[in-house]
Amino acid sequence: MEAEGRRDASEKEDSEKSRQQDLEDGEKSDISKDPETELDTEKPNESSTEGKEESEKESIEGTISGDDLNQPDLADGEKFDISKDPETELDTEKPNVSATEGEMEVPENESSDENKPRKGSDQEDQADVEKFDYSKDYAGQQDAEKIPEPSGEEEVKSSAPKEPPGEGEVSSTPEGQEEGVEKAVESAEADTSSVQESKSSPSKKPPGEGEVPPIPEGQTERVEKPVEGAESDGNSTQEEEEEEEDTEKPPEQEKKPEKLERKISETFFYNYEDLCSQPFVTSDSGIPINLLTLIHSFGYDCTKRANLQLLDSQTLLYVAGNQLVLLDLKTKYQSYLRSSSGGGIGIITVHPSKQYFSVGEKGWKPNIIIYEFPSLKPYRILRGGTEEAYAFADFNHYGTLLASVGSSPDYMLTIWDWKQEKIVLRSKAFSQDVYKVTFSPENEEQLTTSGSGHIKFWKMAHTFTGLKLQGALGRFGKTAVTDIVGYVELPDGKVISGSEWGNLLLWEGGLIKVELCRTGHRPCHNGPVNQLVLDEGELVTVGGDGYIRVWDFETIDAADSVDDTGLLEMDHMNELLVGKNVNLSSIMKIHELGQPIWYAQDSNGAIWKLDLSFSNVTHDPECLFTFHSGKIEAMGVSPVTYLMATTALDHSVRIYDFIGNCQLTEIKFKQGGTALTWAPRVVNPKGGLIAVGFEDGVVRIIEVYDPRGLAIVAGWTNVGNAEMRLKQAFKPHTAAVTALAYERNGEVLATGSKDKTVFFFAVEDKYEPIGYICVPGPVQALQWSPLSHAESMLLVLCENGFALQVPAPILGEQDTVSTYEINDLPTQYFHFCSIKSRIKGGYDSGYLYHCAFSPVHHEISPESRQDEPFEVIPMENTDDNPIQRISFCTSKLLMFCGMKDGAVRVYPLQDKDLSADMMNGYWSFNMHDNDYGQIQDIYSSYDDRFLVTCGADSNIFTFNILSPEDIQRELKAKVPSPRGDLEKEKTAEDIEDPSAYSIENAKQKKEYDQIMKAAEDKKNKKRQELIILRHEFHHLLQRNMELPKHMQLHREEFEMDHRIREEMDRQTAQRIQLVQKELAWDQEKHRIGLQKLQSRFRDTLEFDTVVVHAIGSNHQISTYRLLAISERYYKARKQSQRGKRRTSKLAKEAEQRRESQKETSQAAGVTEEEMEADKLKKRPQLQGAIGRFGGNRLEEVRKIMEKADRAKAKIMQRRKEWDELYKSKPSDNYENPKDVQDIKEAQENMGDFKLKTATNYKIPEHMRMNAEKKKMQLRSLEVAVHEKKLTMNKWIISLRDLKVAVIEEIICLVQELKSIKSALDASEQLPIPPIPQLHLEETPEKKFQYDNNILLKFKQEEENKQRLSEQVEENASFTVFGGKFLHAPSLKEIDSSSRASSVRSMRIGSSVIPVQPKVFEIEKSEPTEMELEILKREKIRNIYLQETLIKRINELVITFDAELHLLRHQKLKLDTQMKCADLRHITWFEELLLLKNFEKHEDTLQERVNSLTNEVEEMQWKLDNYLSQMEDKKYEIAKLQEREKALYATFQASLGENNKFASFLTKVLKKKIKRVKKKDVEGDRDEEEDSDEESDDESSLESDEEDSGSEDEVFDDSVCPKNCDEALFENTLQLREKRLDIEEALVEEKKVIDNLKKEYDALAKKVKVVEASLDTAEGELEAFQREKQQRLNELHVVVPLKLHQVEYVVNGELPTDLSQTLVFTNQSLEYLQQRIMVLQHEKLDQRELYKQARQQHKELIRDRREIEIRIQRLEENCNQLMLMKFGRVVDLEALQTLSVNTNLEELKIKMMEKEHMQAQELKKWEEKIFELRQRLMLLMKENTGKLQQLNSLCVEKQGLEMKLDALQNDLGAEFQGPRKAEIQERERLITLVQLQAQEAEVLKEEITLLSRKDGRIFPPPQPPRDTKILN
Repeated sequence: MEAEGRRDASEKEDSEKSRQQDLEDGEKSDISKDPETELDTEKPNESSTEGKEESEKESIEGTISGDDLNQPDLADGEKFDISKDPETELDTEKPNVSATEGEMEVPENESSDENKPRKGSDQEDQADVEKFDYSKDYAGQQDAEKIPEPSGEEEVKSSAPKEPPGEGEVSSTPEGQEEGVEKAVESAEADTSSVQESKSSPSKKPPGEGEVPPIPEGQTERVEKPVEGAESDGNSTQEEEEEEEDTEKPPEQEKKPEKLERKISETFFYNYEDLCSQPFVTSDSGIPINLLTLIHSFGYDCTKRANLQLLDSQTLLYVAGNQLVLLDLKTKYQSYLRSSSGGGIGIITVHPSKQYFSVGEKGWKPNIIIYEFPSLKPYRILRGGTEEAYAFADFNHYGTLLASVGSSPDYMLTIWDWKQEKIVLRSKAFSQDVYKVTFSPENEEQLTTSGSGHIKFWKMAHTFTGLKLQGALGRFGKTAVTDIVGYVELPDGKVISGSEWGNLLLWEGGLIKVELCRTGHRPCHNGPVNQLVLDEGELVTVGGDGYIRVWDFETIDAADSVDDTGLLEMDHMNELLVGKNVNLSSIMKIHELGQPIWYAQDSNGAIWKLDLSFSNVTHDPECLFTFHSGKIEAMGVSPVTYLMATTALDHSVRIYDFIGNCQLTEIKFKQGGTALTWAPRVVNPKGGLIAVGFEDGVVRIIEVYDPRGLAIVAGWTNVGNAEMRLKQAFKPHTAAVTALAYERNGEVLATGSKDKTVFFFAVEDKYEPIGYICVPGPVQALQWSPLSHAESMLLVLCENGFALQVPAPILGEQDTVSTYEINDLPTQYFHFCSIKSRIKGGYDSGYLYHCAFSPVHHEISPESRQDEPFEVIPMENTDDNPIQRISFCTSKLLMFCGMKDGAVRVYPLQDKDLSADMMNGYWSFNMHDNDYGQIQDIYSSYDDRFLVTCGADSNIFTFNILSPEDIQRELKAKVPSPRGDLEKEKTAEDIEDPSAYSIENAKQKKEYDQIMKAAEDKKNKKRQELIILRHEFHHLLQRNMELPKHMQLHREEFEMDHRIREEMDRQTAQRIQLVQKELAWDQEKHRIGLQKLQSRFRDTLEFDTVVVHAIGSNHQISTYRLLAISERYYKARKQSQRGKRRTSKLAKEAEQRRESQKETSQAAGVTEEEMEADKLKKRPQLQGAIGRFGGNRLEEVRKIMEKADRAKAKIMQRRKEWDELYKSKPSDNYENPKDVQDIKEAQENMGDFKLKTATNYKIPEHMRMNAEKKKMQLRSLEVAVHEKKLTMNKWIISLRDLKVAVIEEIICLVQELKSIKSALDASEQLPIPPIPQLHLEETPEKKFQYDNNILLKFKQEEENKQRLSEQVEENASFTVFGGKFLHAPSLKEIDSSSRASSVRSMRIGSSVIPVQPKVFEIEKSEPTEMELEILKREKIRNIYLQETLIKRINELVITFDAELHLLRHQKLKLDTQMKCADLRHITWFEELLLLKNFEKHEDTLQERVNSLTNEVEEMQWKLDNYLSQMEDKKYEIAKLQEREKALYATFQASLGENNKFASFLTKVLKKKIKRVKKKDVEGDRDEEEDSDEESDDESSLESDEEDSGSEDEVFDDSVCPKNCDEALFENTLQLREKRLDIEEALVEEKKVIDNLKKEYDALAKKVKVVEASLDTAEGELEAFQREKQQRLNELHVVVPLKLHQVEYVVNGELPTDLSQTLVFTNQSLEYLQQRIMVLQHEKLDQRELYKQARQQHKELIRDRREIEIRIQRLEENCNQLMLMKFGRVVDLEALQTLSVNTNLEELKIKMMEKEHMQAQELKKWEEKIFELRQRLMLLMKENTGKLQQLNSLCVEKQGLEMKLDALQNDLGAEFQGPRKAEIQERERLITLVQLQAQEAEVLKEEITLLSRKDGRIFPPPQPPRDTKILN
């Protein structure tokens, strides 16, 4: 039966291939059908429509009701409605071939067919129009493994106009219906029995997957309606362009026939058994199909988006791998629905009525299946929505439409009419992951999608091409780009979404209107906002922080930003904290007993029941179910009962009863679990012990027991069925534990980790460490040898390809005093060397490897080993789907494999040793998620009744092995009873610190701690001894102080050795350095803090306030306190300057662009002429090989042709020059652009000077102000003010530096003055001028200069502030004058120093005689006259010096004060300017605020004007382009007309003089012949179109020929007349063909010109409309600018004026009311006055220029008349010369280009060549005939000799026979009569003679033929040779 099934399937597939070929042939042959005829035949009268439909149905029913169409599924009354083509009969043997296959298409094609006629080469159909090949048998294709889907091979490659469906045709049925009807027909032809055990690849879908049963005819309705346009926006641009190109279509094609759609009945359902996927079983494996049966699902994929739906108040719906779970909340019973594809389930969503729910699957071309609830029947199947998987789906508010979005790679957004299984619209949603799609609840034509870094707003737009899906991407603007998971549409069209940082974003018009946060700029949620719900006028937000908050909807809807941050603070109304460590993903609402109840999906592994009423009776959140969150890391099964344990990275360990289908208990720890194993019976006979490894390297031994067995809880009612208790915790590793294994005897526990160690423990009541070994890589798995092995060995598998084998160590044999590392344990290594990578490439999956450990080589390191397995067993279809886990049942008869794609494989084992033959048969079923649900562990129960699996998709499944009937109902899991006195034991101490020491590290640390403790004890002992000695020394010092002073010892005498002190000092210095190093971080910290303070408060200050005081007066001058201006102000100023320069260049660039366009158009016109000239130059010359046959004639022809070519080239060049000359001629209405610009400027500026307050004031373009320009003005003002203040500050600082230099010089002068004063008497001494002092405010920077001394003094001042107040003042003064200053050089330090040096040089120069020091005399004596004279002179000199120095001091003071007064006066002026600038700044700032209010509206108007301007420019460019194209086409027409003239001239030249056939050949040339045009036929036209069109063409041709025949019956152009040159006749026919080509080209060019003219006229009208709109928009903008100017005029502007500037006086006095005055600048007034004179001079100049131009115009007219007269004379002279020479006026250009008929000459030369070649060939044949004649003569001679020999032999034979007859007369009767051998010999000879006679006759005939001149030789007939005769 299996072979027959496969044969039937293959035969069916072959038949379908042939049918597909027939269909393709039929489609190709139906191209020529006339669309007019088609429309006429397809639109019968309405009265006869029903009758025709009935008749067609009956005919089709009769066609398919034969024996070949047995359909058991159809009732008697059900009929197929298969459309029949009226012109193409269906083969009765192929009833499933439908003539309407080309018309069955998705709605995109319908929209295109409705709104525009199809083009012959429309490329859109390949991408947008999806078609199905209904002739294929999907049920039998590929062993019935795939759901029929539209594929690339099934799409119709061409897109020619489709034949609209005629009467009775099916046009646009839903895909499922079409496929169902198709399958119904196919199933009637072939055997539909499914072969479930056919051998196939497990990667493909198992048999039965995806088989969709047909839709019976009774379940469908036929509806006649027009096709609605539905197109996506994905290729809208290309479509619109093609539509614009095809504006002109025949009126017949614009009519759209009504299509007949098949409507699916409301009561139709699919069969679930035909849909759901089935296990895959290889053929001949003997494995039953029901080997495994799903019992229960313990897991929940809580991280999957929207994986929780509500069908009613008691039924939850969620996805678990390849299952859809329906959970009854009351009974906790689970119902399951399998995926149909076996590729997994992507999404689920529920209909608003809760009557249906949809399941979006995964896999190649997945389906969406709509199920009915509660019957769970498949209701509808939606196909072709995405490529690989669905990401989200949503019903609209009324449930009529379904929106789905796919995942990678296509991200396709599809809108479905799901009840009709039809696509309404589709478009690509985005280029990255899309998380969600929803309909707007208020407007169902609007949708929203969101996802990775985007949100997109969609709308269904009705365009002239049909219904389209248009999307607008949301722009984040200043807000950071975020992934958007949750959002909700508001009733007014706004959308509010969440963000990754927890704030809410309000979207309006595709932009973020405002960002909402809580008060204090706190986020709305501390984490992402995963869902937003609009419920009863309130906004509910669900956050990843576990909070649900309720917000006021009205406040959010009216929210708007208040500042530049874009944030708006608001508080929530209510909030609910669901729980700690809760990450809410989504919530769903249902009404239970009239009260709203919410169910929440927790991504951390829980399902919650919530009450969000926020009333006094609100219930607390209730956790209904808890699950593992994320990947399940490990699992173990009890060896004695039906319990299993699991652990994951969610820090939990759970125990499940997989008989009772419930979770018994769980326990949580600080770290996540990574490995788990259940202790075997030899360790714990009760089976109540598990070992769990964690990610921090800790291993915990946990007891599982029944708490009801404890005495302390006896009688309690709320005690659970099981509990867990930590028995022991130890940390053997520093990284995650990856493997745990008990030794076969239960004596040793081995633990493996990622830290590349394996630790061994002795299994006792308390696990004791034995030691550890190091391995070459992270441990992947551990396995102890079974009991069949002689020695207990541990197999260690590492991640990097190493395998190790070590024996079990024994406790006590290892030395563990200092370390637990075992170094002497014998180890065998196997380093896997990849084989597959060398053979096929890739990693080494797909095989089972049989390996053996090599002998131990100590000299070879394990890393350098390269070992290979000795046997390889291939595993089918595991190259890209590797095996993750392998386990065996207890009996070792089954091997269970967990695959990477989540599938479960079972291999039957007949022998203990694995072999390739045993691996051929297997059972496979996809259970976990195919993408991320790789199986982590797979185990069978202790009695092999059940199988449990856990995967990375958080799911845990339990299965029955074999059928469920084999399970006894009394099976029950038994929880182990507790140990005795368990309740009295203390709980084991846990290791909660992840950084705790491991066992090895703790041992190493313990030894280190002992050493350190001993050292510390020794130090403390020494410290005590030193303390005692120090006390004794202090006691000695005290006694020394008590002694009398003369008896006391000095402190140095106590030092026994100075070297000790030096050593101590050295050690102290080292310690100080050490302390400095230790405090370096704090020092650097405080230094950086100081730098930050300085950068925040001081660095931004460019100048502090410096007050410089005068020395001799109370005047003072201060600097401006100036902040450093930002660099962006300078950049903005530079950019504004560049912008001005750039605007001046725009006009030049535009002018250059226009000139380049003109040059391009000229170049385009010249190009064709150059191409023509090139053609003339590159005309192919006659081949040299012909030259020797033509002789001198060829040379003459070549010269004539070259001469003609040169003449043509010269003519072309002359025409080119004329064209360039005419093109350079300006048009009559040409105007100089400069003049136009000057006139425009004059018109704009003509008239009075317009004031800004005037109502008709038009703001010039360059004076229009907006917010950005005003900002630039403010920045420029600030920069200018800053520069002015900076310059003044520099001058004041220079003055301060001058004062410092003056004070220094005065100090020097005062010191010198004091020395001089000491030599003078008191009466002669003048008072010393006071030394000026610097004020504190003159050097403010010194307040921030400090050193260590200042800091120490500051510290002392703070400590002694109250006690030493006077000293504080002195220290402060000393700090200013005498302290150490860190003086920073000022800006004018060089100038001040130079001044000081000059002053000092003057002082030195004036001091000619130095001051003599005082001489103290010992004895007084009378001075001599000489001495008195010297003293007198010294006195006079000192008095002079005293006066000079005092005068110098006064000069310095006066000079400094004068400079200060002058600078002070300048600063007062600058202060006035600065005040004016401040006033202007205030005014401009007010204008800026006003402009910001106008900015939005102005931008809108300006954008509209710009868009319209661009549109007008673009249209104008198109108009110019059309004009240039029309000019080009006119030029082409002129060229074609020239070619036609040249053709007729060539014809006349070929006729020659007095040709008697001239009239006949002229008629032949001018005869009108209708030629069949060659059309490029592309697409899928029907055969009827071709046939009809051909018939019409033939009839038209016949009529044309008849017409032409009636006109030209005198001659026949098909035969050359007698005595007429055949070459000339052929040349005439060729010229006629060329003439026809030229005429056709002319017609085409004229059509093109007409089309261009129509397009030009249409576009010109459109330009007028757009220009009108532009004028309106510009008027609105101008009115808005005027309104804005009026508002600006309302602002008060302060203008400081002096009295002489006021010229408005009344009666010689200043009026009190100045409201009517006008403030006008002198510059503008002078300009207006000068403008009068300028205009007068300009008027005179223009008049003079006009006179000159008029005179020049008259001279040019006179010259033109003279030249025209001269041209006329030359033409008359030329005509006379032509009459004298030729007798008539001829075309000189044609005469110059006239040459020989090259075609005729070439034909003649070719004829000569042919005759020569034929002569040579005849000569060869004659020679061959002569040779054959010679051979014939030889053969005749040879035959004659043989005949003579034969004759002699016959005579001899006759004589011999006579002798024999005579001798035999006396023989017996038995020898009488002819013998048999003689008879045969005689017959043979007779035959031979006859054959030779025939050959002779043939040779004679051949001789006769050869003797003829034109004879041909035929081979003689060769009779079959008889070997017997020849022998």
